[in-house]
Amino acid sequence: MTESKPDAGSGTGQDAADKAAPSPAAPADLAGLRVPHDRTGANPDTRPDERPDEGYDIRIARDGTWFYHGSPIGRLPLVKLFSTVLRRDDSGDYWLITPAERGRIRVDDAPFVAVEMRREGQGQDQALSFRTNLDQWVTAGAEHPIRVALDPESGEPSPYIHVRGEIGRGLEARLNRPVFYELADIALAADGDVGGEGPAGVWSQGLFFALERDHGEKGT
Repeated sequence: MTESKPDAGSGTGQDAADKAAPSPAAPADLAGLRVPHDRTGANPDTRPDERPDEGYDIRIARDGTWFYHGSPIGRLPLVKLFSTVLRRDDSGDYWLITPAERGRIRVDDAPFVAVEMRREGQGQDQALSFRTNLDQWVTAGAEHPIRVALDPESGEPSPYIHVRGEIGRGLEARLNRPVFYELADIALAADGDVGGEGPAGVWSQGLFFALERDHGEKGT
């Protein structure tokens, strides 16, 4: 099937995405991002959502970079705007959704990356806050839990913090390596205070988050 791309003139994919950007006060306009989606066998009369089910040639790489038709979207305000209409469904697929339309996008890992950590207080009374690559701050706690997934083959840990949506199926930020090392340093420093029993971890807003898992468990 031949892909139909929005008319971007002689510009790049980034130019086309930039043209699709509305004013900051308006919902994101996704019309210029659509690509054909094969709905063979779908019955429109039984669809619970009447908005068009399209595909957008947008990918979020593991480092948090957004790509449109293979070209990075260089305008941070535009990426921030699109991120406000990003959702994840029960099956783990990611969508850009507005009141008028919706479309799937590809996400290599998590849609956000935690690039900075701020610590307030000490021990069990401390609060750990994380800044994402889109400049949003979240504080680890009941509403923003930290989890660590282990690669079942290599055992390499991948730490995440919940950003928004329903916990367990919402949007997360992967902690980049420097932030995870900083978090691990806090856990190691506190290890003596808990007698060295159980997995290493950190406290934030009165909750304990383990940074280790049994190697027999699969990451989620």
